[in-house]
Amino acid sequence: MMGTRQAQKDLFSYKIDLDKRVRPDNPLRKISEQIDFEFVRKDVAGHYGNNGNVSEDPAVILKMMFLLFYDDVSSERELMRIIAERLDYLWFLGYRLDDEIPDHSVLSKARKRWGMEVFQRFFIQVLGQCIGAGLVDGKKIHVDASLIDANASKDSIIKGSPEWIAALKRAYQATESKLEDTTVPAGHIRVNDKMVSQTDPDAGLVRMGGQESRPRYHHHRVVDNANGVITAMETTSGSIAENKQLMGLIEQHVSNTGISVATVVADSKYGTAENFVRCQQQGIKTHLGDVLAKQTNNPRRQGIFPDTAFQYDQQSNTCRCPAGQTLHPRRLHPVRRTWEFVAAKGVCAACQLRSQCTRASYGRTLRRHEHQSLLDRARQQAHSPEAYRDRCRRKHLAEGSFADAANNYHFKRSRWRRLWRQQIQDFLIGTIQNVKIMMRNTERRLAATAGRILYHTKALCAIFTCRFTSFSRLFVSFFENMNLAVTLNRTLRVHAQ
Repeated sequence: MMGTRQAQKDLFSYKIDLDKRVRPDNPLRKISEQIDFEFVRKDVAGHYGNNGNVSEDPAVILKMMFLLFYDDVSSERELMRIIAERLDYLWFLGYRLDDEIPDHSVLSKARKRWGMEVFQRFFIQVLGQCIGAGLVDGKKIHVDASLIDANASKDSIIKGSPEWIAALKRAYQATESKLEDTTVPAGHIRVNDKMVSQTDPDAGLVRMGGQESRPRYHHHRVVDNANGVITAMETTSGSIAENKQLMGLIEQHVSNTGISVATVVADSKYGTAENFVRCQQQGIKTHLGDVLAKQTNNPRRQGIFPDTAFQYDQQSNTCRCPAGQTLHPRRLHPVRRTWEFVAAKGVCAACQLRSQCTRASYGRTLRRHEHQSLLDRARQQAHSPEAYRDRCRRKHLAEGSFADAANNYHFKRSRWRRLWRQQIQDFLIGTIQNVKIMMRNTERRLAATAGRILYHTKALCAIFTCRFTSFSRLFVSFFENMNLAVTLNRTLRVHAQ
């Protein structure tokens, strides 16, 4: 007989057990088992008073922000609507069916009250679990950066004199970029000194590819070589150069993991003389792309003696050119930290090799870094076959990490405005990516363990079957021999009678 389900809802619902309604292999079950969200209560206790209205549980708020990026929900309003419809969300958050879902403003108020540091500790805590699970080697790291579109339109940009824009940024309490974090000379007026976004003054105006300039942030991260775990990250204004963040990211990696770096891998944007030398001073192998090689291979320098054709005398701090003339030091460049060597006045003009040495009217100027020996060693490591293989692997690990964040977790555009909120977004995305890596590794280990158990079980069964068969044959042979002995004994008795 055909059944018909009545659409009328029950007056009471006492028999619903959410734990039974959520399937055993639901990913949120594994996350709830492996990740501790309860730590946040102790961390944010100082932000709440002893009187007044009772707030939502901080652990539940952190879980909600986790879900916002884990499933790439379009907005916080949409998240609150979805929670009431998803049984696994209700189970994960600890809600009952009849519990009231809080307003979306609870999340924004909590972010403002807690600050960025709570989410940074959440990231470090999950990273510690990855280290404990053996997913982080820590000795070889890959460094890369990516631009993020700010939550601000181009129409919000206003232009003016550097003095007026600086006063406006102070009024907005905008995060200023330090001069040492950029690549422009001290006297140069940067583009971001003459314009600012009124919507998000922390975001710097940056041009990406063939696109026009717009407000953007720069996200820098360190990815471990073993399994692609994110071990360190830094979010800055889009105008901050990538190469200026390398040493800070290495220090953050060591602080977060407690493991010293042996090899750093990055593209040519990081391969500056400053980074090469500082890494060598700390005993770190530099498998960086060599931006100096691009300068050496400049077509304008074709047919000109390379710097290696000049012999350096360490005792006298002089250089000898291919024509046998001596070049004396003129000055130490305050920014590049390079010695400039020049010949005496009129020597280059009268030299027969002038056409092969320089095209400058005043003669050849040779530049040599004050730590040239370290720079030469670093560049030799950068051009080794091992470094080339590591940079190929970097495309899979570092760039793949950014692609995963962009495709699955709303990475390429800011959800909120201002730098500290963007840092919260990046810490949550990085934490989720590390959680996914940890879960995948756990599943692989369980599958591998199950495979080994199955293999050994089959082997034991085969051995037992083989031995049982041998024993059966021996047993049958024994009884056959016994029957033969009895028959022979009877025959002998008959003949004896």
